Order: sequence, then structure tokens, then C-alpha cells
Amino acid sequence: MRELHFKDNFWNSDITSTGGYDSIVQHLNDGKRTCKEVEDFIKARAAIEERYAKDLLGLSKKVCGHNEMNTLKRSLDVFKLQTENVSLSHFQLAQTMREEAKKMEEFREKQKDARKKVEQQMDALHKHKSTQYKKSMESKRTYEQKCREKEDAEQNVNRNATTNNAKQQEKVQRLQEMSSLKLYSNNVSILGKIRDDWQKEHVKACELFEKLDIERINTLRNIVWTHLNHLSQQCVTSDELYEEVRKSLEQCNIQEDIEHFINLRRTGDKPPGRSMLSSAKLKTAIKDKRHTYCSLRRGPLPVPDNNAEGVISYFQ
Repeated sequence: MRELHFKDNFWNSDITSTGGYDSIVQHLNDGKRTCKEVEDFIKARAAIEERYAKDLLGLSKKVCGHNEMNTLKRSLDVFKLQTENVSLSHFQLAQTMREEAKKMEEFREKQKDARKKVEQQMDALHKHKSTQYKKSMESKRTYEQKCREKEDAEQNVNRNATTNNAKQQEKVQRLQEMSSLKLYSNNVSILGKIRDDWQKEHVKACELFEKLDIERINTLRNIVWTHLNHLSQQCVTSDELYEEVRKSLEQCNIQEDIEHFINLRRTGDKPPGRSMLSSAKLKTAIKDKRHTYCSLRRGPLPVPDNNAEGVISYFQ
């Protein structure tokens, strides 16, 4: 199937019409607007990544497992560290996206400069062509008017054959007709040359505009593709950092942490001893009524005294 091209499909039957050219220019303007929209989209995404990175960085500085110890503490420290590293990777991603947006901006300016000269030249040609066409049409109308006047003069001569005045008028009309015809012919010739120049430049403009549109579509495609690659790579980078946390958690030994706590904070390995009197002796003492309940204390009850500060002391 034959490929379609701008230069073969944007002509008009009316020599003064610029509809085909205007359609191409409108398409290029729409493409420029799309480039700006993609540029703004990437900038906005970069701002989101930067805010997320800042929040993550702040989160990584918060207390998390401060009172923990041994292997679990090490895992939690790795967890915080890798959270910080993830935040830094998002900062880097935001910077990369801004660089992408900058490339798009530079590309837009490059295309703008490439179009500007051609559009100015084409606008001048369109204006020149339109002006010359009007001149040609005016000279045509003048010529046709002079032709009618000459015919009228000839009829007058035929009706008044003996009148010198009529012959003189007919001669003047013929000269005016020839002058008008020459002017009309010159204008048509000039218009033809302008049309040929315009047609050549129109083909060149179509070829350049098609080339710019191909570059635009290709650049947009590549930039969005690269943008998605960066996002995918960020997922890979984050997972690699999180994997370090998982590896640390695999090294977390529950029994080791329990024993570490015991060794660090142990208070003794023996429970308190039994009472000085066995329950059997206590029962015998009560049965024999040889001792009161108070006699089970280690000594006699102290006698309360007032000390110098007015505090009652129960110890001798």
C-alpha cells in the first residue's frame, strides 16, 4: 500500500485558498500543545515524587524500636536506613523527571525555530499570491470593459460612417483595449510565476512539516517510554532496598534475642527460701497455745517513740 504524505494531500482548487496549508499548521499547533501537556505532566509527577521523598525521609527519622535490642534492633535499624535510601532514590527520580521535562521544552523550542522561518516565508507568498490575483482580476475586468466600449464605438462608426468623430472614438477605444489587454496579460503572467514559486515552496513546507511531525511523534513516544522505564526502575530499586530489610529479618533470631535479654537483665536464678517455721510447727504452736501469732515475728514489737522531728519511729 502506498504511503500517504502531506505534499500530496493538502492542495485546493481555488488558487487563493490556504485551507490545506492551514490544516497542516493547525495540526502542528495541536502537536506543540500536546508536547507542552506532556512536559507539564512530567513536571507534576516530579513534584509528587519529591513530596513523597520528603515525607519518607521525615518518616525514616522517627523513633522505631528505640528500646529494642540485639538482632531485632539491628533489623529495625536496617528498616529505617533502607526507608531513608528509598526516599533518596525518589529524590533522584524527581530530578531525572525534571531533566526529561527540560528535554521536552528544548525540543519544543527547536521545532518552533524550525517552523518559524518557513511559516513566515509561506505567509508572505500567500499574501503576494492573493494580492497579485486581485490585480489580475481587476485588470481582467478593465480589459473586458474596454472591449465592450470598443464594440460600442465600432457600432457608432457603422451608424455614422461620415462622422470623423466616431472614427476617432473607435480608434481611442481600440488603443485602450490593447493597453488593457497588455496589462491583464502581464498580471496573469506574474500571477503564474508567483503560483509556480508558491507551489514549489508549498511542497517544501509540507515535506518539512511532515518531518517535524514525525520527529514530534517519535520524541513524545520515546520520552513517555523512558518516563515509564524510570518508574519501573524505581520499583526495582525500592524492592532491592527492601530486600536488604528482608535479609536482615531473616537473621533475626528469636531465641538469641530472648537469651540476650536474660543475660543482660537477669536478677537471679534462685527463688526466695521457705518460711523459718514450717506449717507443721506453726500448727503445733497454735494448738499448744504456747505462742501467739505475734510471736512468729523475729523479735519483740518495738515501742513507738517520738523523735526530734516529730516522726514516730518503730525501730529501736
